[in-house]
Amino acid sequence: MLRRKVAVLLMVCAAVGSGCSSNGPSDELMVTDNPVAATAATSPPAATKPAGTVSALNGTATAAAFDPDSNTLAVATTTDIQLYRLSGDTLSPTKTVQLQSESLTADQGAFLATGKNQVIRLTTDGSTSPATEEFRGKPVSATTFEGRTLVAVKDERAVAVVKDDRIQNMITGDLMSADQVLSTGKGAVVLDRLRNAVFQLDVQAGDIKQGLRAGLGATNAVTDRYGRVLVTDTRGGALLAFSLDPLLLRQSYPVAGAPYAIAYDRERDIAWVTLTKTNEVVGYDVAGEQPKEKYRFPTVSQPNTVAVDPTSGRVIVASGTGDGIQVISI
Repeated sequence: MLRRKVAVLLMVCAAVGSGCSSNGPSDELMVTDNPVAATAATSPPAATKPAGTVSALNGTATAAAFDPDSNTLAVATTTDIQLYRLSGDTLSPTKTVQLQSESLTADQGAFLATGKNQVIRLTTDGSTSPATEEFRGKPVSATTFEGRTLVAVKDERAVAVVKDDRIQNMITGDLMSADQVLSTGKGAVVLDRLRNAVFQLDVQAGDIKQGLRAGLGATNAVTDRYGRVLVTDTRGGALLAFSLDPLLLRQSYPVAGAPYAIAYDRERDIAWVTLTKTNEVVGYDVAGEQPKEKYRFPTVSQPNTVAVDPTSGRVIVASGTGDGIQVISI
């Protein structure tokens, strides 16, 4: 049963109940009846020298995460995960782990990597161990929530709830594709790129709750210290902010240049967003009523990945075409 919700900033969004159909023209969360997930824009060759320091990268980056306790950067490529030690603006390679992962999440001095059919815990010195049992589908995103691990299993259209490495429950509902799962601490959401929507999760009840349209083509998201979910709308050119309980669109800020990757600095309330059409990274102060641009830097080509060191404020951009890893001091 569909029920309408009106989001702020003159944007009308539809909320959907857990029993609704997830396809067809009656589904108001859908931008089109034939959905195609948004992706990064194809960047032109870098016309401006990248800011900061650029180090070589073996391969093309697909994800990155930073552990501030050990100053360790993990960069996933199409073939492996490369670990680096950050000292000042200099990255020193420490180890390469033969593991393919679509995502990386920093987690209590280690990283959660989504392997072929299970989540792997990767320590900062490069050792690995299973963080979950094996799934029937492919895990693509993982986060911790209230002592459990939530895992987005894309082709199962589900979010797995894992406790002590064992699957407790598979949360299913109105998803067409479970692409990224996030925790705000008090709540959890899943981003569905095909359905182009953010859905709130009731982990305790095992339910997919309310969903809201996320612009015209959402791709990536982070959470901030205010309990919001910040989403890049690559196709629509916007930075979106959702609050939970209830799920509401609080901000829709125009961002030109195909915004794609996003990282959040909790110490400075800066959301770092890469612009794949223009080879730039922009830092937005998100503490106020609307985002305010504070920084803008030229990047390596195809800036598909970004991470941030919350201790120093340095932002790290990795190229999706093998153009290197860039460290920028602010």
